Amino acid sequence: MEEMATTHVSLPPSVGERIEVYVNGVRQREGEDYVRVPGGLLFSRPLAREGRLGFWRWLSLFLGIAGTYRRHDSVDVVYEVGGRRLVAADLPMTSVAPEAPAARTGEP
Repeated sequence: MEEMATTHVSLPPSVGERIEVYVNGVRQREGEDYVRVPGGLLFSRPLAREGRLGFWRWLSLFLGIAGTYRRHDSVDVVYEVGGRRLVAADLPMTSVAPEAPAARTGEP
C-alpha cells in the first residue's frame, strides 16, 4: 500500500490541551482526522493552499475574465486562554512527504 503525503499545521504557542479543530468550517476529530504532535497537528490527508497569484492571474480576475478555482483549505483552531475563547484562523501548513522505506540489507 502506497502512503500519501500528510500535512503539518503549526499551532500558536498559547494553544492549550483542549482544542476544537475545523478544516474549511467542518469540525475534525482527533485520532480520526488528525493527531496532535509537538507544536502542531498532523493530518493524514494532504491539505492545499492556493498561494500567491501572479500578475496575469490577478489581472484576469480584476477584469472579470476568469475566476480562481484552485483548492484552498483553511485550518482554524478554537481554544481557551484565561477563560476566553480564542480562534486561530487560517493556520500555516506544510506538506510532509511519506518516509522512504528502509533500505534492504539482505538479512531476513
